[in-house]
Amino acid sequence: MTYEIRYHPEVYADLKSLDKGVRSRVLKKIGQLAEKPLLGKPLGNKAGLDLTGYRKLYVDKRRIRIVYTVEDKLLCVMVVAVGKRENLKIYKIAGQRAGLDG
Repeated sequence: MTYEIRYHPEVYADLKSLDKGVRSRVLKKIGQLAEKPLLGKPLGNKAGLDLTGYRKLYVDKRRIRIVYTVEDKLLCVMVVAVGKRENLKIYKIAGQRAGLDG
């Protein structure tokens, strides 16, 4: 069963900010989610936000995180944020984009 990959509108800016080689690896990893949506590890409480229901996937020797959620009923993977973990910033961005307080 193949899942559709969807992106939060701001993810395009996230991707554009990455080095071309890193961006290529990120897109390849995101592509794998279509066949294996549970590839990433579940998130819980990060940066004071309850990100339960979201998952993280590592790229570029764990320097880059892809934060996403899986909508099984819609057969959809929604990529919420892509970026570095520095100071848990990527999780705070993901929380904002998901409409969570924090």
